[in-house]
Amino acid sequence: MKTNYDFMMPSVNFFGPGVIAKIGERAKLLGINNILIVTDSFLHHLEDGPVKQTEESLRLAGISYTIFDGVEPNPKIRNVQAGAAMYQENNCDSIITVGGGSAHDCDKGIGIALTNGEDLAKLAGIETLTQPLPPLMAVNTTAGTASEITRHAVLTNEDTHLKFVIVSWRNVPLVSFNDPLLMLDVPSKLTAATGMDALCHCVESYVSENRNPITDAQAIQGMKLIGQYLRRAVANGHDVEARTNMAYASLLAGMAFNNADLGYVHAMAHQLGGQYDAPHGVCCAVLMPTVERWNMIASPERFADIATFLGENITGLSPMEAAEKGIHALERISEDVGIPTNIKSIGADPKDFELMAENALKDGNAFSNPRKGTKSDIVELFTRSYEA
Repeated sequence: MKTNYDFMMPSVNFFGPGVIAKIGERAKLLGINNILIVTDSFLHHLEDGPVKQTEESLRLAGISYTIFDGVEPNPKIRNVQAGAAMYQENNCDSIITVGGGSAHDCDKGIGIALTNGEDLAKLAGIETLTQPLPPLMAVNTTAGTASEITRHAVLTNEDTHLKFVIVSWRNVPLVSFNDPLLMLDVPSKLTAATGMDALCHCVESYVSENRNPITDAQAIQGMKLIGQYLRRAVANGHDVEARTNMAYASLLAGMAFNNADLGYVHAMAHQLGGQYDAPHGVCCAVLMPTVERWNMIASPERFADIATFLGENITGLSPMEAAEKGIHALERISEDVGIPTNIKSIGADPKDFELMAENALKDGNAFSNPRKGTKSDIVELFTRSYEA
């Protein structure tokens, strides 16, 4: 654990049922006149959906807008370029994203391309941005990535199939909105995947080398909420209490990993997502038990804690036995919400493991993992996850 650290918080986050109505009011306070709405085609055309509600709030405030609905899952450089072109063609002065992690990452990518140069892959890394982005706002519609409040922009180079991350304080949206009523109709599979991503954020933050007492508090509460409410949210999307508490958990997890960083699960998941265009939350969930079981020897007491946060009884057990209970708890939640058990089921091919392992060790998330591995170790972890 680091003894000297900085701690980053989102500028302003509106949380709770109905807060989407505050968009126009907040945009006026920021001096916004002509905003680009960044979203996907499904949400754009959803009757009475979050995009329509965003439009209504902006209209009531007298703010002009243009809609870019070209966001794809695991957003590609081509999505960013198309959105940046629309921003310029319509003389926009700001951006608001409506959606989940893919939309928010695309939103940040557009802002980066407009102000820091179009060669996005060259900007991969930590604090590489030298120029401020246009004003960013974010309307969140899933409980998982927390990209609406974080400094991470995760993008995919469609030519190389490599996912890369641009990490900068300049990426943090000025205002974000978490309205659980926007999440009621999120399909159960997406609810499960994003919820497991949030759980992975908590777990990796809690065992990260860069953790601190503040991120611990956030990760602990996030794990407790997810252990209690994810299954309910998957079972009944209109369970408002479950949706609200999962939104809280996602927000807490985002603040935790925004400061504590993550580990090999995310470093490896980025390779799966980039190579096979697989859902990020599913990639994390499938990898997490295998990777964290390998990590256990670095900090068995921490994994024993995770067991208790997820409701396990560890009375009378040794630290390693209790830690194993923590891994079992992760496996049980994943199974209960319908996550696949191995990466073979999401299209992984062993011939790619060498290259993916090499790139995983270069991923910014790898450096805070509690146990240090070699390329052959990562290949072995991919192999175990393939055969699980």
